[in-house]
Amino acid sequence: MTVNVQKDGTKLTLIVEGRLGTNTASELETVVKENIAGVTDLVYDFGKLEYIASAGLRILLSSAKTMRKQGTMKIIKVPETVMDVFTFTGLVDVMDIEPA
Repeated sequence: MTVNVQKDGTKLTLIVEGRLGTNTASELETVVKENIAGVTDLVYDFGKLEYIASAGLRILLSSAKTMRKQGTMKIIKVPETVMDVFTFTGLVDVMDIEPA
């Protein structure tokens, strides 16, 4: 998994590629913790994400909790396989998620 960080003022875009699983979730968590201070608009770009596990979902939930206090969070370009996970877990009902 790779994470490309794009910061534009108070907007933070995290472009996540590959597989977000148990072994890679801590890497994304570190990137989020290092960059989320002062952010009012957090965007996860999942256009090249192939897979997400429960450890990845935990990071998204944690990010959403933080962003409720300081701004907004959106997940964009979600591939069908990952969208299925969001639908199955009910996250589509509680997060701003846009399919690819």
